Amino acid sequence: MARTIQSLERAAAMLRLLAGGERRLGLSDIASSLDLAKGTAHGILRTLQQEGFVEQDATSGRYQLGAELLRLGNSYLDVHELRARALVWTDDLARSTGESAYLGVLHQQGVLIVHHVFRPDDSRQVLEVGAMQPLHSTALGKVLSAYDPVAHSEAVESAREAFTAQTLTDLEDFEAVLDLTRARGWAADVEETWEGVASVAAPIHDRRRMPVGAVGITGAVERVRRDGELRPEIVAAVRDCARAVSRDLGAQRF
Repeated sequence: MARTIQSLERAAAMLRLLAGGERRLGLSDIASSLDLAKGTAHGILRTLQQEGFVEQDATSGRYQLGAELLRLGNSYLDVHELRARALVWTDDLARSTGESAYLGVLHQQGVLIVHHVFRPDDSRQVLEVGAMQPLHSTALGKVLSAYDPVAHSEAVESAREAFTAQTLTDLEDFEAVLDLTRARGWAADVEETWEGVASVAAPIHDRRRMPVGAVGITGAVERVRRDGELRPEIVAAVRDCARAVSRDLGAQRF
């Protein structure tokens, strides 16, 4: 059996104790309940407090769960609701375009793929759920950077690596692309991240009209473009998919 880290086990036990007992607990209560020395319990609580997972009441000195846990919990629920709402629509998107469909959300300095529908043919494909994509060069990343202020900051402040000769690395050029993305409601990546590959993506909003993710397709350039231009029916299908998921999340006027 793999060895566990005792301090993490104790921290997890504290969080469960605070979540399941009285609203606030004192140091002695926590130490006694978990059979820990007060010094050990205090050290773990102090670390959890610094990370925002635990808060201490200034008057009583008692502890309760912190706001950071709520934020993480909401993030978990948001992503899973987004994926659940998008399942049918992304299946339809892959079927109507004949290309792979992806659902992505902002994670740290990139795009986390949370759902992937294979291209509807018999070719060998690899599931990419959990993969990370760059913000500055992919269609999903550009959409998030255009609509999400946090993603925009990450893209602007991070190094914009040139993956191909088509990758935009200059900040002014990148901002111009984001302006265009906001103006037309979708973004493209034509061989900016991978040679021979093109993508189209559009934003997904929730009931608060906040950007919560992006959906798009990826395929070979020769299939996604026609006569040197992105196929309008593919762009329309991606935008329709994004609007449908947004509506299911409670967004209005999409």
